[in-house]
Amino acid sequence: MNVDESLNAVLKNVPKAVAGGVIDITDGLLLGIKTSDSHPKEIFDFLAAATKDMFEGENVVTIENMFKKSRGVKTKEHYFQEIIVYSTNLLHYFSRIPGEGNVVLGVVCSIDANIGLVLVKSREIAKNLEV
Repeated sequence: MNVDESLNAVLKNVPKAVAGGVIDITDGLLLGIKTSDSHPKEIFDFLAAATKDMFEGENVVTIENMFKKSRGVKTKEHYFQEIIVYSTNLLHYFSRIPGEGNVVLGVVCSIDANIGLVLVKSREIAKNLEV
């Protein structure tokens, strides 16, 4: 699926999804976004930058490298693949796209969404996303 098809699938198939986005964290660029509500463009720009920081901020990379060293991992592959964040009213799921380690799928759901179903459906979409 391309980016647009993937984002449509997020809103259609992920339980209680309210938004989905695809971010290139190499440059912190938003490749696409779909929401069930309107938001100022500036929020989306910060969303892309914040996603980059979560996966590749200086301290995150340092922690990844420390884990790799302590576990004898020799590859340059990123250690952290998925991040789940609960905010006051929302569940935020972020996943590196398999085979595209610098591209992340972000899914936002209502706080009462079933986390297991969110993971299964979001992972399926991420696996089939072609950038």
